[in-house]
Amino acid sequence: MRLTAKLLLLLGSVASATAQAQISHFKHVVVIFQENRTPDNLFQGLCAAPYGACAVPPTLSAPYDIQTSNWTTKGAKIQPSPVALANTYDLSHAHKAFDAMCDVTGNPPRCRMDGAAQIGCGPVGGTTCPPNPQFKFVDNSTGIVNPYLALATEYGWANYMFQTNQGPSFPAHQFIFGGTSAPTQLDDANGIFAAENMSPNGADAGCNALPTTVVELVSPNGTPPPYGVENSSAFPCFEHQTMADLVKDWMYYTGGPDSIWTAPNAINHVCLPSGGKCTGWGTHVSLNPSNVLTAIGNCNLRGLTWITPTAANSDHAAVNDGGGPSWVASIVNAIGNSKCTDTLDKKTLSYWQDTAILITWDDWGGWYDHVPPTILAGVQGDYQYGFRVPLIVVSAYTSRGYVDNGRHDFGSILRFIEHNFASLGLSEGELGFADSRAKTDLTAFFHLKHGPRTFTTVAAPKSADFFINDPRPPEPPDND
Repeated sequence: MRLTAKLLLLLGSVASATAQAQISHFKHVVVIFQENRTPDNLFQGLCAAPYGACAVPPTLSAPYDIQTSNWTTKGAKIQPSPVALANTYDLSHAHKAFDAMCDVTGNPPRCRMDGAAQIGCGPVGGTTCPPNPQFKFVDNSTGIVNPYLALATEYGWANYMFQTNQGPSFPAHQFIFGGTSAPTQLDDANGIFAAENMSPNGADAGCNALPTTVVELVSPNGTPPPYGVENSSAFPCFEHQTMADLVKDWMYYTGGPDSIWTAPNAINHVCLPSGGKCTGWGTHVSLNPSNVLTAIGNCNLRGLTWITPTAANSDHAAVNDGGGPSWVASIVNAIGNSKCTDTLDKKTLSYWQDTAILITWDDWGGWYDHVPPTILAGVQGDYQYGFRVPLIVVSAYTSRGYVDNGRHDFGSILRFIEHNFASLGLSEGELGFADSRAKTDLTAFFHLKHGPRTFTTVAAPKSADFFINDPRPPEPPDND
């Protein structure tokens, strides 16, 4: 009887501890937005021990849908070869490059995925592009991407995450911030989107750009293919609601006030342009990405945070120095090891216990990927969806090695944010843009009724101290 009583008491204590750890939602959502990679290009390391195994299509024993050989080009197969993460050339990832690689066919439309060889290559001065520059995967012989591989296998990986737009960084960042790259709500409904970066100066964007600056707009084509046609342009200062209007406690970390990665600068009521500056940001935009590490250390993590990298830490071809995996790991480690606490659901929880971290890449960067995107029906399909990009989901409530086979896009991230902050009166699809068109909300990555996992520091060559004390100016990645 005494043994039974002790056992019941012990079980009751365990159940009580587990119940104390349960949460209804996250206090913080962090979106880390890296640059210009596909799963086939950046995550070949998932196909080998000790990380995992790959198969096309995936299986229980080889869960990662990454193609390691026989990449497709018109009428032939190409065997991929390695290239450094900090390589010396960049590939076009304009809307026309999407059209080339997709090589659309059929009704309803689908991508043949055999046109990557048609994508243009631009070498760094004094160098040349190698043969078949589009058909490369990142060389991990030095372990440079091991922090990414560790995060993907220790937490959640999405086999089928797609950039929402069919083009480069400016529209991609508009979609992750506000659910659309359309100038207005009516334009979004009519399938009219900002499709490219700025012209004539691709690095200068937003409401404070020079008056001569324009962004090309893509409109539905009544006689496809191609499906989206660029037949007009607009000044890059738009007006519609964004996620920052729904979640008031937000922060956006970026490498420059007028860059194409600083999405708030292109929304008029968020920016409030005056005297060549955005006067409406207040304390919501930081122009040095490493300040997020200081904010975490000071227990000042906002409810919703977007983090874009500097050029060196961006993974962007031709401009990065290989710092991206360490940069991302430093953010995760800062949250995971933080001593800061919150009160949530009448519990005292650490940042690790009440933060969801979503790590994705803004576009495909011109690199090959074998998985065709879904093309939406109607006018929306003339610019949605783009190619596959990686997505890693990290939290104390994400099962180790979880691989998700749902088809996600940036709208799925916005739906998750809306779902998570339902206590603010939000519902999924609230903005009425990509969030309403997405079919998933990423909630399958989280088990909030389970007790939180213990955090293990992610090994990386560079620590948070390196990034906080880096003397280099926080330059944005590039102009594409």
